[in-house]
Amino acid sequence: MGSRQVTSSEPLDWQGKHVTVAGLGVSGIPAAKVLHARGANVTVVNDGDDARAREQAAELEALGITVRLGDGATLPEGTELVVTAPGWKPDKPLFAAAREAGLEIWGDVELAWRLRGPDAAPWLAITGTNGKTTTTQMLASILKAAGLRTAAVGNIGVSLLDAVLGDEQYDVLAVELSSYQLHWAPSLRAHSAAVLNLAPDHLDWHGSMEAYAADKGRIYEGNRVACVYNVADKATEDLVRGADVEEGCRAVGFTLGTPGPSQLGVVEGILVDRAFVEDRHKNAQELAEISDVDPPAPHNIANALAAAALARAFGVPARAVRDGLRDFTPDAHRIAHVADVDAVAYVDDSKATNTHAAEASLAAYESIVWIAGGLAKGATFDELVTKSAKRLRGVVLIGQDRALIREALARHAPEVPVVDLDRTDTGAMLAAVQEASRLAVAGDTVLLAPACASMDMFANYNKRGDAFAEAVRELGS
Repeated sequence: MGSRQVTSSEPLDWQGKHVTVAGLGVSGIPAAKVLHARGANVTVVNDGDDARAREQAAELEALGITVRLGDGATLPEGTELVVTAPGWKPDKPLFAAAREAGLEIWGDVELAWRLRGPDAAPWLAITGTNGKTTTTQMLASILKAAGLRTAAVGNIGVSLLDAVLGDEQYDVLAVELSSYQLHWAPSLRAHSAAVLNLAPDHLDWHGSMEAYAADKGRIYEGNRVACVYNVADKATEDLVRGADVEEGCRAVGFTLGTPGPSQLGVVEGILVDRAFVEDRHKNAQELAEISDVDPPAPHNIANALAAAALARAFGVPARAVRDGLRDFTPDAHRIAHVADVDAVAYVDDSKATNTHAAEASLAAYESIVWIAGGLAKGATFDELVTKSAKRLRGVVLIGQDRALIREALARHAPEVPVVDLDRTDTGAMLAAVQEASRLAVAGDTVLLAPACASMDMFANYNKRGDAFAEAVRELGS
């Protein structure tokens, strides 16, 4: 880690500044409104020109904001700054034109960071391929248990602009950040930050694994107190080593094993801290028991340790870590136990939309009938199947790209029985659960951890998980 001193950015004079906002939607509309309210001349450009976009455009035009639908490629004349929705890919012609004109390109996170007041709450920031939302919510729960005014914001659904500019006064914010958001946030400087893990994802957007990792690593830039990394994932530690941080900032690891100095880990069922204690070479502080974490699956224990590390970096006492973890209830479709039917557990982890998340989910159980498949998004499944083969009692495959998983199973787990469901109608999930129940024996877990996106059959992973739970209830009745 390199060291440097970071000064806060100067307040900006928006009056009369010509700003182009790229994209309508959950981040574009608030950004346009905020800039317009500050006196900027705002033009919103949007690729789409459907009924929803026209409705949103009318709302903005009523305020005096210019909106251009059906052309997100051309840079409006006179533009002095571009503010983009995070999902817009960096290779867009609009951005090439902006760069050629020497203009800065900010995302909504960068805009929120620049608009913070002089007494703004510091940010504890979290990114990673998987586990971001759960860890951010755990962190907020711990901070609240310490009596701090906080909120879980960012990629989690609560706009950072709303959090920064609203009337609510916060002591600290728990901020979930995606790789897209980090790409467009060049001046963000968190109090402390964590990268939970790194696995291939969104490579079509970033262009390469190296570019994806580099954007994740931006979260460490300018950290003041702690850069939190995953001891089991060397790539996260490498990002810390390459980060340019403030003088005195420390690297703090989390591990499911016994922690060394400057690490948090697990000793005999206890989460312990050897980073934020007096004489960390000799001492450790008990934080919580594994049973305080819901659910106590290995990857969720890792999430809890990362959240605890960030909270401890902010000075939170050990008791608040325990109380915050006990108070925390995970969102739906994340290793959610649906029911036991005939001594078989049925577990919904529909949120496991990539191979890395599915691998963590499969590692939580000993004997599994696995329901998998959907949209692979360019993923390969050989490594996942190789690592999980010994746990599989059977597999039921659904969805558009199920053949990719079937072929990986044939190569690496040929003895495991596989049911290939060639249907995408609304009754497919019930059929999958019925087939899984036939393969399972008492003590098994039927696990929906698709390792794929849901949009081939369902509106989103929530609907897929709901369909699974409904099918399990029907089976039980």
